[in-house]
Amino acid sequence: MTRTRETPVSTYRLQLGPDLTFDDAARQVDYLAALGATHLYLSPVLQAAPGSTHGYDVVDHARVSAELGGRAGLEALAGRAHEAGLGIVLDVVPNHMAVPTPAWHNRALWSVLAQGASSPYASWFDVDWTAGEGAVLMPVLGMRLGDALAAGELVLDEIEVPGDERGPGATTAVLRYYDHVFPVREGTQDLPLAELVERQHYRLAYWRVGDEELNYRRFFDVGTLVALRVEDEAVFEATHALVLDLVRTGIVDGLRIDHPDGLADPAQYLERLADRTDHAWVVVEKILAGDEQLPSDWATVGTTGYDVAWRLQQLFVDAGGRAGLDGVMTRLVGPSVDGLAGVVEDAKREVVEGPLYAEVHRLTDLAAAVCHDDPRLRDHTWRGLHQCLRELLVAFDRYRAYVEPGVAPRHEAVRAVHDAADRARARLDAQRGETLDVVVDLVLGREVGSAGRRREPRRDELVVRFQQVCGAVTAKGVEDTAFYRWTELSSLCEVGGEPDHFSLGLHDWHAFAQRCSRLSPLALTAGSTHDTKRGEDTRAALGVLSEDATGWAALVGEVRAASASYRSALVDGLAENLLWQTVAGTWLPHPAGGTGSGGETGAPGPGQRAVDPERLVDYLRKALREAKVATSWTAPDDAYEQAVSELARRALADPSVLAAFDAWSRDHAEELRAASLGIKLAQLTAPGVADVYQGSETYCPTLVDPDNRRPVAVDVLGDRLQRLDEGAGARTLADEKLLVTTSALRLRRSAPEAFVGPDAGYVPVAVSSPCALAFTRTAAGVPRVVTIATRLHGTVRRLGGWRDHVVALPSPGPSVGWHDLLTGRDHPAGTVALADLLADLPVALLVPGPAAATSTTSATTGPSTAEGTVA
Repeated sequence: MTRTRETPVSTYRLQLGPDLTFDDAARQVDYLAALGATHLYLSPVLQAAPGSTHGYDVVDHARVSAELGGRAGLEALAGRAHEAGLGIVLDVVPNHMAVPTPAWHNRALWSVLAQGASSPYASWFDVDWTAGEGAVLMPVLGMRLGDALAAGELVLDEIEVPGDERGPGATTAVLRYYDHVFPVREGTQDLPLAELVERQHYRLAYWRVGDEELNYRRFFDVGTLVALRVEDEAVFEATHALVLDLVRTGIVDGLRIDHPDGLADPAQYLERLADRTDHAWVVVEKILAGDEQLPSDWATVGTTGYDVAWRLQQLFVDAGGRAGLDGVMTRLVGPSVDGLAGVVEDAKREVVEGPLYAEVHRLTDLAAAVCHDDPRLRDHTWRGLHQCLRELLVAFDRYRAYVEPGVAPRHEAVRAVHDAADRARARLDAQRGETLDVVVDLVLGREVGSAGRRREPRRDELVVRFQQVCGAVTAKGVEDTAFYRWTELSSLCEVGGEPDHFSLGLHDWHAFAQRCSRLSPLALTAGSTHDTKRGEDTRAALGVLSEDATGWAALVGEVRAASASYRSALVDGLAENLLWQTVAGTWLPHPAGGTGSGGETGAPGPGQRAVDPERLVDYLRKALREAKVATSWTAPDDAYEQAVSELARRALADPSVLAAFDAWSRDHAEELRAASLGIKLAQLTAPGVADVYQGSETYCPTLVDPDNRRPVAVDVLGDRLQRLDEGAGARTLADEKLLVTTSALRLRRSAPEAFVGPDAGYVPVAVSSPCALAFTRTAAGVPRVVTIATRLHGTVRRLGGWRDHVVALPSPGPSVGWHDLLTGRDHPAGTVALADLLADLPVALLVPGPAAATSTTSATTGPSTAEGTVA
């Protein structure tokens, strides 16, 4: 019997891989059910490339990953979850497949390499068969082809390819380059090696050639991920049959769609997916710029929550600290004339002229062919078109404008293209103005040139391909380059973030939350994800810097002086600012007014509170290579990287440096506590489906992947949760965050109508202080839950506490007051002193309870983590 599909109320993200198989995940089910989650949210489960640690490099859409446990393992996990009352949400990767090593792991790609355009799988991949003499470029060589041939590094071999349809024992002629193995075109086996290489359906090339001559669309600039053409219905069906079956049979309840902006037609894809899944719950990994909205015709409940994450982060950042933090960055890195906008423009320009040159070149070839075919456009040169397309891509302020060939573009899309064109025009010679006008009309699908010349294959392709390239340029230029160069407050440079906004006010947050409640009440809300550059607690700790920018500047001066004797002249200000901020963000916190840290008892010394040196070094190496200033992935500077690593290791062994950061942690323990707990509680009770990334239910300062994908000590967390359930007080910030998380998740599970039901609402609650965030979640207009969180605790402390500030708690019903699930306190409806509400914790989670004339104090913090009961 097919199981009834359930809409998620909350999700718990599990990053599957070699360290977390289906069997491992099944052993976590009891804990996750006790935590309060309603759904397990699984990373991709289809067969991935050999050695994959994340699953986004699929090689076979018809198989569940053998390394994770195969289909039987997935079904066993689902069965165990269903028994515990948990559903399953699955991450799906429609945009690309892996180019694995050896290539035969991807049978579809192997067929294309063997048979070229005549392969039955040729329509799967976005290959330009007119370029490169019809050969797919394979830029895998460590030297130029001629040198590789001369060195004897290319070898003709005969091997048995696993899974060969001819059966066991059948052998195939292959061309081998170390671990790389490629099929040999039938009839060319006996040719001299150089001629054999020349006659294949693929072109082996030096790896650097890929950025200039690649003739297949890839995932951003990752040549080992080849794009799929799921706009072709046959390709969609072939690559989604297994996923659709998992939904149809009730194993999977909902889907998360990876990178829809890479697709030719996201709206068509989502509509087809909705039709084939009977409109299952589907969220999309879509980054919205500023106030950009999802297209209204997309068949999705909303995004994966980056828009929520950055706003919540900045809600807890003090606008008054910006000048001080900018001063530190300027002192270390140097002045930035055009600010972040200039850094972004420079980075995007480097990307279109470097790693994405091949994509821009292909786009220009297409535009030039369109113009050449029309006598009225023929005088627009390749060079002019290239300059205009390049500047338009650099000037674009979002991932893409959603324009469909033959469909009048939405007003928002037209405005986005014209705004970018206005900026691009200022960077172009005046003589290019007419060419830019033509480019704008072409990318918007308008009639331009000869009358009636609008719906033609090349023009339609240009409309689509411009948007796909635009998304790649934005992702690589902004998030993967500029955001690693801008170190004013590094926590704001997050996936989907808006660091130039710096701080968000209460009114802006409430307006955003109310809009989400109205337009996307079932979208995900995110704190940490597998893609975030820093975990939510690292970001919270960094946000505290804004609350005492003067103190932070003094700390940086102190640790710079202490490290001067071993800081190489090779270390630049970018690396140094990232180093000091990362140490502050990952420092294990001091308890406010007690002992212990993280989840520890006792009083560890400063050295034990610092991040592990190797984790720090690995992060800095990745961050600085992404920044591409002094080193990069394609041109690593070993001396520079060694100097940065040496500084990091020496600093974390330097008693003076450690003592300085330990003092900072002690002095700002309450600020960190308020930010960590406040951001978490607000995220878990805001409009949408609350997502908890593995391990983030407790205090867990992580860095960019793979750091954020380390195994989680679930047994330890389970024991801690049990202690809280048995009435033990929360002893550390880790305990308190677990208390907040489980209380909110259990409340959501017991009262879904207040959070994701059709009548769920969000209403701001009046407070007399801008340092308090308060809102109520309603059902059919009746207050059912109240969230209160302290923001900018440093300001509260400087003003001597809450003093006479109050919150106006709404009435949940006649003769009914409020009960705090976190502390056990009861409070009356009406005007209540914040000092009373937040006496034990900097946050409160209120549900209807006994009426109380005055607040009553419990003896301990966190006496109850039972399911919330809502009247």
